[in-house]
Amino acid sequence: MARFELKLPKMGESVAEATITSWLKEVGDTIELDEAIVEIATDKVDSEVPSEVEGTLVEVLFQIDDVVAVGETIAIIEIEGEDAEIVNSKTKSASDNAQVMEVEEIIEKAKKVIATPLTKTSETSKFYSPLVRNIAQTEGVSIEELETISGSGKDGRVNKEDILLYLENLKAAPKLQATKVAEAKIEVPNSSIVQKVTPFSVNGEDEVIEMTRMGKLVSKHMVNSIQTAAHVQSFIEIDVTNIVKWRAKVKDEFLQREGEKLTFTPILMHAVAATLKKYPMINIALEGDKIIKKKNINLGMAAALPDGNLIVPVIKNADQLNIVGITKSINDLALRARNNQLKPDEIQGGTYTVTNVGSFGSVMGTPIINQPQVAILALGAIRKVPAVIETLEGDFIGIRQMMFVSHSYDHRVVNGALGGMFIKTLKDILEAWDINQDF
Repeated sequence: MARFELKLPKMGESVAEATITSWLKEVGDTIELDEAIVEIATDKVDSEVPSEVEGTLVEVLFQIDDVVAVGETIAIIEIEGEDAEIVNSKTKSASDNAQVMEVEEIIEKAKKVIATPLTKTSETSKFYSPLVRNIAQTEGVSIEELETISGSGKDGRVNKEDILLYLENLKAAPKLQATKVAEAKIEVPNSSIVQKVTPFSVNGEDEVIEMTRMGKLVSKHMVNSIQTAAHVQSFIEIDVTNIVKWRAKVKDEFLQREGEKLTFTPILMHAVAATLKKYPMINIALEGDKIIKKKNINLGMAAALPDGNLIVPVIKNADQLNIVGITKSINDLALRARNNQLKPDEIQGGTYTVTNVGSFGSVMGTPIINQPQVAILALGAIRKVPAVIETLEGDFIGIRQMMFVSHSYDHRVVNGALGGMFIKTLKDILEAWDINQDF
């Protein structure tokens, strides 16, 4: 019998490590090919690690809440055959070395780009996971304070529960907290924002609900965007009567031929991608004082999860897809987002985001920009309303299918003229929709 080393796979260019959240198999269990063995969490997404072989799980090398680097062996699977071990080790060695080199490059770049007083390890060589460091930096906890926290994790490592308990104790002692905040401000002179904690009371009838890990990440990301970008909104109303009629005419044939339901979302996303090609300075990212003009148009699609959280899967190279291609991509990503089956790479690399607030009946919204992007579009509900119809014989009042779109953009790099022209061009594209075109 041979032993196969199951390693933590590469999960995206910016992901160097992950946290073990749950073991789906126990030692002694039989493992099938592609069967999920362990659940992991990164600062991007939760996912499962499948087995690359069939066999029996004989050893688990990490426990729940342990932080594992990409390429590390997390479990041992016993498989049949003596040659399998040699083949696997040789096949894996080259890819593992490449993965390690990529991770090392990412870490080196991060060290150069990210200027932060909280390092991964302290002077006493204590390791702090990205989640712990992010919480500490957000709450103004210095590296010296982290040193004083007793860790309950492996080898005394400080985990999320330890630092949250420490923060709760600080809140229970206002005088001590004020002292710590003052110390943090002295050590981090560039930090100008100090969070003010408002006390609250809980009676016997109230229920205290702990925010989920995903909820905390989304919350932090949204607050960071508001504090970073100079949000400005432009609104425009679009007559989508021709699109409504066209979809009603072709949707049955589309379903029969392509096996996919045709909704309004892919039609609108297709138009957004075409508009971005005309305005490449909307398809940019802002990092520090550097503007990065993106070559590819990768549309993020904000999707609500069953638990109420939000995730943004990305349609890569959306401008190169026709209506059929973009429909298949959207339906696939939306389904796997609801089932928590997205891969980390599928929620990274977005250059512009679209959110459909109309799916909940909202007429319009003011969405928050998905950093480091510089703009986001909200699609309002399509409504039947009386509208003025201009013809060669004169103006008439008729019933039309209308919708509002809301464009939030970062005024640091996108001025009102560019932001307004973008949605005006989108309006022109949608209102010129050919009702007789094929798909």
